[in-house]
Amino acid sequence: MSEQTIALVTGANKGIGYEIAAGLGALGWKVGVGARNEERRESAVEKLRAGGVDAFAVSLDVTGDASVSAAAGLIEDRFGRLDVLVNNAAITGDAPQMPTTVDVATVRAAVETNVLGVIRVTNAMLPLLRRSGSPRIVNMSSSVGSLTLQTTPGAETGPISVAYAPSKSFLNSVTVQYAKELRDTNILINAACPGYCATDLNGFRGVRTPQQGAAIAIRLATLPDDGPTGSFFDDAGEVPW
Repeated sequence: MSEQTIALVTGANKGIGYEIAAGLGALGWKVGVGARNEERRESAVEKLRAGGVDAFAVSLDVTGDASVSAAAGLIEDRFGRLDVLVNNAAITGDAPQMPTTVDVATVRAAVETNVLGVIRVTNAMLPLLRRSGSPRIVNMSSSVGSLTLQTTPGAETGPISVAYAPSKSFLNSVTVQYAKELRDTNILINAACPGYCATDLNGFRGVRTPQQGAAIAIRLATLPDDGPTGSFFDDAGEVPW
Protein backbone atom coordinates (compact mmCIF):
# COMPACT_ATOMS: atom_id res chain seq x y z
CA MET A 1 0.00 0.00 0.00
CA SER A 2 1.44 3.38 -1.01
CA GLU A 3 2.02 6.15 1.51
CA GLN A 4 -0.70 8.75 1.88
CA THR A 5 0.23 12.09 0.33
CA ILE A 6 0.55 14.92 2.87
CA ALA A 7 -0.38 18.45 1.78
CA LEU A 8 -0.55 21.85 3.46
CA VAL A 9 -2.73 24.67 2.12
CA THR A 10 -2.34 28.12 3.64
CA GLY A 11 -5.39 30.33 3.98
CA ALA A 12 -7.53 27.22 3.64
CA ASN A 13 -10.39 28.06 5.97
CA LYS A 14 -12.50 29.66 3.20
CA GLY A 15 -12.75 30.56 -0.47
CA ILE A 16 -10.29 29.17 -2.98
CA GLY A 17 -8.02 27.77 -0.27
CA TYR A 18 -10.85 25.74 1.19
CA GLU A 19 -11.73 24.35 -2.24
CA ILE A 20 -8.10 23.46 -2.90
CA ALA A 21 -8.07 21.52 0.37
CA ALA A 22 -11.34 19.82 -0.55
CA GLY A 23 -10.05 18.92 -4.02
CA LEU A 24 -6.78 17.48 -2.74
CA GLY A 25 -8.66 15.63 -0.03
CA ALA A 26 -10.92 14.09 -2.66
CA LEU A 27 -7.79 12.43 -4.07
CA GLY A 28 -7.38 10.59 -0.78
CA TRP A 29 -4.69 12.92 0.52
CA LYS A 30 -4.23 14.05 4.10
CA VAL A 31 -4.62 17.84 4.00
CA GLY A 32 -3.48 20.44 6.49
CA VAL A 33 -5.83 23.41 6.76
CA GLY A 34 -3.55 26.34 7.49
CA ALA A 35 -5.30 29.42 8.89
CA ARG A 36 -4.76 31.99 11.64
CA ASN A 37 -8.37 32.30 12.82
CA GLU A 38 -9.00 29.37 15.18
CA GLU A 39 -12.78 29.34 14.92
CA ARG A 40 -12.86 29.44 11.11
CA ARG A 41 -9.99 26.95 10.91
CA GLU A 42 -11.70 24.39 13.12
CA SER A 43 -15.02 24.92 11.35
CA ALA A 44 -13.37 24.30 7.96
CA VAL A 45 -11.69 21.12 9.21
CA GLU A 46 -14.98 19.87 10.61
CA LYS A 47 -16.79 20.58 7.34
CA LEU A 48 -14.06 18.91 5.27
CA ARG A 49 -14.09 15.83 7.47
CA ALA A 50 -17.87 15.64 7.18
CA GLY A 51 -17.33 15.52 3.42
CA GLY A 52 -14.89 12.64 3.70
CA VAL A 53 -11.62 14.59 3.60
CA ASP A 54 -8.77 13.49 5.88
CA ALA A 55 -8.17 17.06 7.09
CA PHE A 56 -6.18 18.35 10.06
CA ALA A 57 -5.86 21.83 11.51
CA VAL A 58 -2.65 23.86 11.33
CA SER A 59 -2.51 27.11 13.28
CA LEU A 60 -0.68 29.35 10.84
CA ASP A 61 -0.14 33.08 10.47
CA VAL A 62 2.15 33.46 7.45
CA THR A 63 3.35 36.85 8.72
CA GLY A 64 4.74 35.45 11.97
CA ASP A 65 8.04 33.61 12.30
CA ALA A 66 7.02 31.79 15.46
CA SER A 67 3.68 30.70 14.01
CA VAL A 68 5.28 29.36 10.84
CA SER A 69 8.01 27.57 12.78
CA ALA A 70 5.40 25.95 15.03
CA ALA A 71 3.41 24.81 11.98
CA ALA A 72 6.50 23.19 10.50
CA GLY A 73 7.17 21.53 13.85
CA LEU A 74 3.65 20.13 13.98
CA ILE A 75 3.99 18.54 10.53
CA GLU A 76 7.48 17.27 11.40
CA ASP A 77 6.24 15.62 14.58
CA ARG A 78 3.13 14.07 13.04
CA PHE A 79 4.35 12.99 9.61
CA GLY A 80 8.08 13.62 9.25
CA ARG A 81 7.65 14.99 5.75
CA LEU A 82 5.48 17.14 3.49
CA ASP A 83 4.65 16.30 -0.12
CA VAL A 84 2.76 19.36 -1.33
CA LEU A 85 2.68 22.99 -0.21
CA VAL A 86 0.08 25.37 -1.62
CA ASN A 87 0.84 28.98 -0.71
CA ASN A 88 -2.65 30.41 -1.00
CA ALA A 89 -2.96 32.91 1.87
CA ALA A 90 -3.22 36.47 0.54
CA ILE A 91 -4.74 39.88 1.12
CA THR A 92 -5.73 42.61 -1.32
CA GLY A 93 -4.86 45.43 1.05
CA ASP A 94 -6.86 48.52 1.86
CA ALA A 95 -8.34 50.70 -0.85
CA PRO A 96 -7.77 53.01 -2.63
CA GLN A 97 -4.50 51.88 -4.18
CA MET A 98 -3.72 54.73 -6.55
CA PRO A 99 0.08 55.06 -6.61
CA THR A 100 0.12 58.82 -6.05
CA THR A 101 -2.04 58.73 -2.94
CA VAL A 102 -1.59 55.29 -1.40
CA ASP A 103 -0.64 54.83 2.22
CA VAL A 104 2.73 53.08 2.08
CA ALA A 105 1.57 50.85 4.95
CA THR A 106 -0.99 49.35 2.56
CA VAL A 107 1.75 48.29 0.17
CA ARG A 108 3.86 46.97 3.02
CA ALA A 109 1.00 44.84 4.36
CA ALA A 110 0.31 43.29 0.94
CA VAL A 111 3.96 42.41 0.45
CA GLU A 112 4.27 41.04 3.99
CA THR A 113 1.49 38.50 3.44
CA ASN A 114 1.59 37.87 -0.31
CA VAL A 115 5.36 37.68 -0.77
CA LEU A 116 7.29 37.49 2.49
CA GLY A 117 4.69 35.12 3.88
CA VAL A 118 5.27 32.77 0.97
CA ILE A 119 9.04 32.89 1.44
CA ARG A 120 8.69 32.39 5.19
CA VAL A 121 6.39 29.36 4.85
CA THR A 122 8.26 27.82 1.93
CA ASN A 123 11.63 27.98 3.66
CA ALA A 124 10.20 26.53 6.87
CA MET A 125 8.62 23.63 4.97
CA LEU A 126 11.52 22.93 2.58
CA PRO A 127 13.32 20.46 4.87
CA LEU A 128 10.07 18.46 5.04
CA LEU A 129 9.45 18.73 1.30
CA ARG A 130 12.97 17.45 0.57
CA ARG A 131 11.98 14.17 2.24
CA SER A 132 9.16 13.62 -0.24
CA GLY A 133 9.46 11.44 -3.32
CA SER A 134 7.59 13.97 -5.49
CA PRO A 135 7.46 17.36 -3.77
CA ARG A 136 5.36 20.14 -5.26
CA ILE A 137 4.98 23.83 -4.39
CA VAL A 138 2.14 25.90 -5.82
CA ASN A 139 2.11 29.67 -5.33
CA MET A 140 -1.32 31.19 -5.87
CA SER A 141 -0.79 34.29 -7.95
CA SER A 142 -2.99 36.27 -10.34
CA SER A 143 -2.94 37.44 -13.93
CA VAL A 144 -2.93 41.01 -12.55
CA GLY A 145 0.66 40.27 -11.55
CA SER A 146 1.66 39.67 -15.17
CA LEU A 147 3.71 42.64 -16.37
CA THR A 148 3.16 41.46 -19.92
CA LEU A 149 -0.62 41.66 -19.55
CA GLN A 150 -0.45 44.88 -17.51
CA THR A 151 1.35 46.56 -20.42
CA THR A 152 -0.78 45.03 -23.20
CA PRO A 153 -3.34 47.54 -24.54
CA GLY A 154 -6.87 46.25 -24.06
CA ALA A 155 -5.90 43.44 -21.68
CA GLU A 156 -8.24 43.15 -18.69
CA THR A 157 -6.09 43.46 -15.58
CA GLY A 158 -8.49 45.08 -13.13
CA PRO A 159 -8.30 48.50 -11.49
CA ILE A 160 -5.10 50.43 -10.82
CA SER A 161 -3.50 48.77 -7.83
CA VAL A 162 -0.12 49.69 -6.40
CA ALA A 163 -0.27 47.16 -3.56
CA TYR A 164 -2.05 43.96 -4.62
CA ALA A 165 -1.05 43.68 -8.30
CA PRO A 166 2.65 44.45 -7.74
CA SER A 167 2.72 42.01 -4.82
CA LYS A 168 1.69 39.29 -7.26
CA SER A 169 4.35 40.44 -9.75
CA PHE A 170 6.84 40.17 -6.88
CA LEU A 171 5.54 36.69 -6.04
CA ASN A 172 5.90 35.62 -9.66
CA SER A 173 9.53 36.71 -9.68
CA VAL A 174 10.15 34.96 -6.37
CA THR A 175 8.69 31.76 -7.85
CA VAL A 176 11.16 31.94 -10.72
CA GLN A 177 14.07 32.42 -8.34
CA TYR A 178 13.07 29.38 -6.28
CA ALA A 179 12.77 27.31 -9.46
CA LYS A 180 16.27 28.36 -10.51
CA GLU A 181 17.77 27.43 -7.15
CA LEU A 182 15.88 24.14 -6.93
CA ARG A 183 16.28 23.08 -10.57
CA ASP A 184 18.67 20.25 -9.68
CA THR A 185 16.22 18.81 -7.14
CA ASN A 186 12.95 16.93 -7.56
CA ILE A 187 10.93 19.89 -6.25
CA LEU A 188 8.61 21.44 -8.82
CA ILE A 189 7.42 24.97 -8.04
CA ASN A 190 4.96 26.93 -10.16
CA ALA A 191 2.61 29.92 -9.93
CA ALA A 192 -1.13 29.56 -10.51
CA CYS A 193 -3.82 32.03 -11.55
CA PRO A 194 -7.27 30.95 -10.37
CA GLY A 195 -9.11 33.58 -12.41
CA TYR A 196 -11.54 36.18 -11.09
CA CYS A 197 -13.37 34.15 -8.45
CA ALA A 198 -16.17 35.31 -6.20
CA THR A 199 -14.56 35.46 -2.75
CA ASP A 200 -14.51 37.88 0.14
CA LEU A 201 -11.18 39.11 -1.21
CA ASN A 202 -13.10 41.01 -3.90
CA GLY A 203 -16.45 41.43 -2.20
CA PHE A 204 -17.77 38.36 -4.11
CA ARG A 205 -17.71 40.28 -7.40
CA GLY A 206 -15.82 37.54 -9.24
CA VAL A 207 -17.36 35.62 -12.13
CA ARG A 208 -15.86 32.21 -11.28
CA THR A 209 -16.56 29.97 -8.32
CA PRO A 210 -13.87 29.19 -5.75
CA GLN A 211 -14.10 25.57 -6.85
CA GLN A 212 -13.29 26.59 -10.42
CA GLY A 213 -10.39 28.68 -9.13
CA ALA A 214 -9.01 25.75 -7.17
CA ALA A 215 -8.71 23.52 -10.24
CA ILE A 216 -5.39 24.93 -11.49
CA ALA A 217 -3.78 24.56 -8.05
CA ILE A 218 -4.89 20.95 -7.88
CA ARG A 219 -3.47 20.30 -11.34
CA LEU A 220 -0.10 21.81 -10.43
CA ALA A 221 -0.06 19.96 -7.11
CA THR A 222 -0.41 16.68 -8.97
CA LEU A 223 2.13 17.24 -11.76
CA PRO A 224 4.12 14.21 -12.89
CA ASP A 225 7.80 14.07 -12.00
CA ASP A 226 8.75 15.35 -15.47
CA GLY A 227 6.30 18.25 -15.22
CA PRO A 228 7.18 21.93 -15.62
CA THR A 229 8.77 24.11 -12.97
CA GLY A 230 9.24 27.86 -12.75
CA SER A 231 6.17 28.57 -14.87
CA PHE A 232 2.84 30.40 -14.50
CA PHE A 233 -0.43 28.72 -15.42
CA ASP A 234 -4.19 29.21 -15.50
CA ASP A 235 -6.88 26.83 -16.74
CA ALA A 236 -6.16 27.73 -20.37
CA GLY A 237 -2.43 27.08 -20.18
CA GLU A 238 0.68 29.13 -19.59
CA VAL A 239 0.31 32.77 -18.52
CA PRO A 240 2.99 35.26 -19.64
CA TRP A 241 5.09 36.69 -16.85
